[in-house]
Amino acid sequence: MSTIRRFDVTFDCAKPALLAAFWCEVLGYVVPPVPDGFSSWEDYHDSLPPEDEIYFSCTDPSGVGPRVLFQRVPEGKVAKNRVHLDVRVGKGLVGDERLAVLEAECARLSALGATHVLTQRADDENESCITMQDIEGNEFCLD
Repeated sequence: MSTIRRFDVTFDCAKPALLAAFWCEVLGYVVPPVPDGFSSWEDYHDSLPPEDEIYFSCTDPSGVGPRVLFQRVPEGKVAKNRVHLDVRVGKGLVGDERLAVLEAECARLSALGATHVLTQRADDENESCITMQDIEGNEFCLD
C-alpha cells in the first residue's frame, strides 16, 4: 500500500491567473516560469482567447508546501466552501499578541482585495482566529 506524501489544493474560480497572484501574496508562493517568447504571464495571457485560460498554479519556493492550482469553471461560487485553507500566521502565539498578529495580517490581505468576515476572539477553549474571503469569495481562516 502506498503512502501519499504530496498533494495539490485546487480552487474552482473565474480568473485563475488573478486568483493565483492573490494567493502567492498570501502564502509567499511563486508562479511558474513564463513561457518562452513572452516577457510576463500577463503578455502570455493577453495572447490567448479568454476561453483558453483554463488553469494556473503557484508553488512553495521551498518545495515543502503543496502546489495550489486554480481552474476556471463557468459557474460562480454559490455556497460556503466545504474545504478551506487555514493560514497559520499566529501559530504558537496566544492572547493579545496572537490577536494583534492576526489583525495585522487581516489588514495586509484586505489591502490585496480580501474581505474580513468574522473575528472570533479567544475564549476558555479556543484561541482567536479570523475568517476572511479571497478576491473571488472563497473562505479561509487566519489561524
